[in-house]
Amino acid sequence: MDLNLVLVVVVIAIALLFDYTNGFHDAANAIATSVSTRALTPRVALAMAAVMNVVGALLGTEVAKTIGEGIIDIYQYSNSTDVSIQRMGLIIVLAALVGAVTWNYITWWFGMPSSSSHALIGGLVGAGLASATQVQWTGILDHVVIPMVVSPVIGFVAAFLIMKGIMRWLANRPFQRTMRRFRYAQTVSAAAMALGHGLQDAQKTMGVIVMALLAGGYGETHNIFDPVTGDMQIPLWVKLSAAAAISLGTYSGGWRIMRTLGRRIIDLDPARGFVAEGVSAAVLYIAAFGAHAPISTTQTITSAILGAGATKRWSAVRWNVAGNIVVAWFLTLPAAALVAGIMFFLFHTVIPG
Repeated sequence: MDLNLVLVVVVIAIALLFDYTNGFHDAANAIATSVSTRALTPRVALAMAAVMNVVGALLGTEVAKTIGEGIIDIYQYSNSTDVSIQRMGLIIVLAALVGAVTWNYITWWFGMPSSSSHALIGGLVGAGLASATQVQWTGILDHVVIPMVVSPVIGFVAAFLIMKGIMRWLANRPFQRTMRRFRYAQTVSAAAMALGHGLQDAQKTMGVIVMALLAGGYGETHNIFDPVTGDMQIPLWVKLSAAAAISLGTYSGGWRIMRTLGRRIIDLDPARGFVAEGVSAAVLYIAAFGAHAPISTTQTITSAILGAGATKRWSAVRWNVAGNIVVAWFLTLPAAALVAGIMFFLFHTVIPG
């Protein structure tokens, strides 16, 4: 039996498991505000989010290419005809995925909305460092670190300012009737947020599956590179499988994190929920189509919730809960990297060279 083929299959299976955990871990990103304001029932919201995740996953591939090419140099393994060197590349991707999945489960258990995206990137960096693989530090700075800092700031400031403007505009209007209209509007904003989640997060799994195919020597078999331009392209079956996995995960729930985002940070009204979701969706689209940056949907929606909530009154936000979330954000990259590094040494020892 071809051990490399077995490893490729195992890596793809775990990549789809990661995609599934990403779905239930990040389900709250799209629908927590709509459910907490009673704009949508939980099951209706989850079903809508699952469908929009599939649509979003099929809308682009630029984020997938950033993950596949811009974090570590997988080509030194894929370009080799030595099966043992190719196997090393597969072990690296496998260790990265295990590190990311492990951190996802830990943060889900404690109800902390950490970033699945940064868990995956941290896993790739940790496995890359442990294997002495070239890490693309410039790409990580441009496409990960800077967007990681900038996107929450934009989300907070934009949501705060837009909500202030809406409050001024609606100052003399009937409160109950206005909130009822915003509940209807939240159906649209929640769908837009779910679309952005599929656009961003499903693509990250696509990028990892492509890395596994390349490392295993199956890039040419699956037409990973365009024969005319030489650009990386994502096979349709990879797109569909990633879209299906994240949608199934989204529909399965993620109730622990949903409670944190929907109620523990601040009690949102429909207007603030609509603004938070709308701003978050806009930031996700700009990052995906404009900067090709794999930003965190979790960080984006959380910062927008904080920004919109702070307009109520500064003390209305439970800043201690927000502080714990920020700590989880900063821990994610190094924690996932550490687990992935340990798993690389374990797999490298156990799997024959």
